[in-house]
Amino acid sequence: MNPARPRRIRIDGETRPQLPRHARLRFDDTRQAWVLLVPERVLAPDDIAVEILKLCDGARRVDDIVDALAAKYAAPRATIATDVVALLQDLADKGFVVAARDTAE
Repeated sequence: MNPARPRRIRIDGETRPQLPRHARLRFDDTRQAWVLLVPERVLAPDDIAVEILKLCDGARRVDDIVDALAAKYAAPRATIATDVVALLQDLADKGFVVAARDTAE
């Protein structure tokens, strides 16, 4: 295992995702769009990703996020769950989403 590489987390229904300290989700007035600011990068998530990221506060579990989105969009929960987990796992693999810890940092 490469010590410089961040620890990989596995996203599941019990994970409480949040943005790491070095990442911020902000509305960019110039672009008139939401952006994810990370060191030396600006990512432009699509509207669905923005809705998911807004709910990643470290308190909600992935299952809670899925329930909220399924209710908001009156969509099948299983479909929403598949999409949410896939998106969050991809972002976690890149270090843009982390799992909240139960203890204070």
